[in-house]
Amino acid sequence: MTTSRNPEALLFIATGCQHCPSVLESLAELVKSGILSRLEIINIQQQPERASELNIRSVPWVKIGSFELTGLRSKNEFEQWIKRVNDPETMGDYFAELITSGELKKVHKIINNNPEYFSTLFTLMADTETSLSVRIGIGAVIEDFTGSELLKSGIDILGGYTKNKDARIRNDACYYLGLSQSKDAIQYIQPLLHDENTEVREVAEEALNDINDAI
Repeated sequence: MTTSRNPEALLFIATGCQHCPSVLESLAELVKSGILSRLEIINIQQQPERASELNIRSVPWVKIGSFELTGLRSKNEFEQWIKRVNDPETMGDYFAELITSGELKKVHKIINNNPEYFSTLFTLMADTETSLSVRIGIGAVIEDFTGSELLKSGIDILGGYTKNKDARIRNDACYYLGLSQSKDAIQYIQPLLHDENTEVREVAEEALNDINDAI
């Protein structure tokens, strides 16, 4: 009989780090309780090349699944993130946290390594509770994929959001459809030329112009 193994954690610390002992203690307790299956601890001063490979700029730094967590975190916080490992639906929470922290490059890296998470940005966009700062960050990330096959693969999903009752969501979906630079997006954009919202109509016109210029 085989059992699934719980996630592993990688922890980078540094001698003299103020918060590292607390984070180490929390993770060690999670290993003892079996919530984590393994904990690897690396002193950044002893293995700077490993830190450089992962682009680690501050400690404590923890990797659990696809989640990279920095700074002081409680044992309860780590438990919550561990529960979310391998659950695409909770990746939106992680992306929102990264964007809020200004770590857009990390979001981009995760999507490049795991293309299936790209649509998570659309889900986050369509959440009326998503803050303006996160919406702006989502736009910055998606703009990096302008004209890409990955963005084109999301045309039908975005097309569905062009019928959302919230004008902000229709507006954003229309803008991203324009960034796809694909004629397949036109069918979803054209109805928005007659949208009740002025800004949505303007974005729709610009999106169609961008697509026509691209094709």
